[in-house]
Amino acid sequence: MPVQPAEPENLVLQARDVRFDWTRLPLHWIPGDPVATHLINVLHLLLPAGEEWFVRVFKQAVPHIRDDGLREDVLGFIGQEAVHAASHDGVLDHFVQQGLDVRPFVRQVEFVFEGLLGDRGLTGDRGRAWLYERVCIIAAIEHFTGVLGDWILNAEALDEAGADPTMMDLLRWHGAEEVEHRHVAHDLYMHLDGGYAARLRAMGETVTMLLTLWHRGHRFLMARDPLVRGRVKGGLHHLRRTGPAGLTPDGRMVGASVRRYLRRSYSPLNEGSTSQALAYLAASPAAQAARR
Repeated sequence: MPVQPAEPENLVLQARDVRFDWTRLPLHWIPGDPVATHLINVLHLLLPAGEEWFVRVFKQAVPHIRDDGLREDVLGFIGQEAVHAASHDGVLDHFVQQGLDVRPFVRQVEFVFEGLLGDRGLTGDRGRAWLYERVCIIAAIEHFTGVLGDWILNAEALDEAGADPTMMDLLRWHGAEEVEHRHVAHDLYMHLDGGYAARLRAMGETVTMLLTLWHRGHRFLMARDPLVRGRVKGGLHHLRRTGPAGLTPDGRMVGASVRRYLRRSYSPLNEGSTSQALAYLAASPAAQAARR
């Protein structure tokens, strides 16, 4: 059995000021497969509003942190998430320019994060409880982003299918940073509260929210795609083909990760490899350009 590289310790999280040129990105960046393309494109619809919400909530949590190392990790997380949101916004602008107007669905996503999960003007114990509840939900969402980050780093089937290299760099750069900081939200929740029942509740809420938004988002994209024009109806049932083919995450893999999350002993550091993530970040064209 090959020896696995030791995972780095005392890692300092930092935002990488990446840029992507979308001028040559085809609308179906997985050639000949709009269904798989748009199953992944739903990420671009969800992430800007979601990650901007992460940043707002974590900024509110910073004054409650009593550990200097955790505070440093949270500040690094905030910087990385802000760049992620801006980078996916650029993809949405490109979609609009190509005749795929995603703005109606994006407004629905913004309502979820800014309306349903936004600030409620609460103070005192009630305000603190709502803050901790939202941190717990973010920890559950970050479990999925870490799992998806690990998946995209190893998604060789997308390369074999001829997926656009700039899009793959965006997804893998983002995925690598999700693996790099996959422990931060969980660590913050455990520091602030750590209640197991709240973790179970937050995972149930998160699974329901993500499945609903992903299904609705894919149906929206397939219906509005000017090259498809609704000839194929979208929906998560397509995962039965794209998942086993390696073009999208496999449902069984994601389900197994949820079962691991529900264990009391769960640690996000057991999901994915920091060493692999850092190796990609060292080789990523966008990250290399940012260093220059």
